[in-house]
Order: sequence, then structure tokens, then C-alpha cells
Amino acid sequence: MAIDVLAGVSAGITFLVGALDLAGASLFPASLVGQNRTPFDVGWMATALIAAVLAYKPVRERISRILPLDPDNPVHAFALVLAVILFGTQITSSAFISLSVAAPLTLADVIAEQVSLLVLALAGIGLFIRRDFRESASRLGLVLPAWWHVVLAIAAAGVFYVFSQGMTWLSHTLTPDVARQVDTSTQRLFASLNNPVGIAVLALAPGICEEILFRGALQPRIGILATALLFASVHTQYALSLDTLAVLVIAIGLGFIRKYTNTTTSSLCHISYNLLVGIEVASSLMAGAIAIEALLIVVTVYAVWTNRGRMTAAGEALTTRVGGHENNE
Repeated sequence: MAIDVLAGVSAGITFLVGALDLAGASLFPASLVGQNRTPFDVGWMATALIAAVLAYKPVRERISRILPLDPDNPVHAFALVLAVILFGTQITSSAFISLSVAAPLTLADVIAEQVSLLVLALAGIGLFIRRDFRESASRLGLVLPAWWHVVLAIAAAGVFYVFSQGMTWLSHTLTPDVARQVDTSTQRLFASLNNPVGIAVLALAPGICEEILFRGALQPRIGILATALLFASVHTQYALSLDTLAVLVIAIGLGFIRKYTNTTTSSLCHISYNLLVGIEVASSLMAGAIAIEALLIVVTVYAVWTNRGRMTAAGEALTTRVGGHENNE
């Protein structure tokens, strides 16, 4: 009952914020929402209503036929409500907030944001409450990777990088105005981090913390697609663009890596991809990079083929644990 009340209060506060801003309280500065205040506020209110409905157990029972969650588990219920609130407010922000208002990030901003995601993940799976450190690591899929996990992670990162570059080209070709806005916003957002330390932090912090939250904590509860949608929604710097679609596809790929291996491998892949994006591959090194990537892919195909039985068993074991709605999940 307490969780139901807490979920309802969370949805109610979200609705109240939108309603008060719509009524003229100006909770969001005009420089942020501009002329889009009404649809922005309505988006917040609609999100709150959907989240409130999901706090109702019969609705969760229907949702559990699609998502691997336990409608009777209060932790799952609250996580679902918070996930919907996060997704709805982020989508609303992407749709109605101008990219030009994004302020440059600092190292402190990146670290604070990512640590908050890590804390949320650890609290959500009950570290030192329902699980000790070893049990929490197991629940999150954090294990010592095999050699071929590392190769798979690096090879997949290269494939994701090539795919993202292709989507960037497609975005500039089909939607040049939106692409230019995204480029300008991204350059402004990460301007102060375009140095070795900044690139390292941008690679490691999201690669570790985001993977632990999304692929480690959330994916076993809400599935690959829902997790990928939530992951893509928090990347508001891309707004509603083909770049966001690219993030969604990459998130799905990371989800399958997590399902058939572990979160450590998906994290290594995420870190490697972020490093490639941050460093970029110089044209003079492109031929060598392609050759190395081809070799990694060949080794990965061989490793996956020889370990296919183990990977299938790991995926089935995860599905069985989730489908069984274990109380300690």
C-alpha cells in the first residue's frame, strides 16, 4: 500500500508541476520552453496520468503479459512508474525544448549525472538492503569477462560506430536543418570536454554507469526494447532526429549483448564506442582500423559459434529467472 501511495504521489507531483506551469507559475524559464509552454506542460501532465494508471495493479497485470515484471512486486511497480515518468518527460523535452538552449557540460556535471544513475541502480536492486555486494554484482550481470567477451565488445563497438556514422550521413542528407542543429548543440554541449581527460570521462562514466542502470538493473525487469526506448529518451541532445534512432538501434544491440553474455561485456562495448566517437578515426588510420575491425569480427564470429550453446543457455537462464518473478529480482 505504501508503494502504491508513493507511486501515486510521484505521478501527482509530476502532474502538478505541469499544471502549475500551464496556469502561469512559470516553473520552467521562458528561455527553455519559449513558445512551446502549453504543449510542453500538457506532455508532463499526460505522462503523469499514464504513470498513475500503471500504479493500478490490474493494469500492471496486463503489462506483465508483455514485460517481464511481477505485478505483485512493489519494487517492480514503483520502478515501472518512475520509468514512465522519466521516459515521458524526456520525450516531451526532446520535442518541445530548443536545442540551442543547451548549456556546456563540465566534468563535474558528467560525473554527478552518471553517479546518480549508478546510485539509482544500486538502490533499485537493494544493495546492502536485500543483497550483499556479491549478490548485487550477480543480479546486475557484472562478472569477469572471458577473452572472447572482450573481442566481441570491441568488434561490436566498431560496427556500432560505422552504423552511427552512416546514420549521421543520412541525417545530413535527408534532414539537413535538424542535423545542423544537432551538430551545433552537441559541439556546444561538449565543448569544454574536447580534451584527453574529457574524452576519457565521457567514455568511462556513461559506459559504466548507464550500462549498470539500463542493461544491468532495468533490462531484466522491462525487457530489451523498453529499456532501449528509455535509454534513447535520455539522450535529449539529439532531439527527435535520425541520431536518436541510431541511439535506439545501438541500445537494442547492447541489450542483446547483455542478454547473451553479461553487463560487463555491454559496458566494455559502450566504453569502446564512446572512445571511438570521442577520438574519431583519422583518415590516415582508416585502412588499418578497417583491417583490425575485420579481424575482430572474424574472431568474434568464431567465438560466438563455438560458444553458441553457452550463450543460448545464459539467455534462457536469464529469461527463466525473470519469467519466474523471483522475489529477489
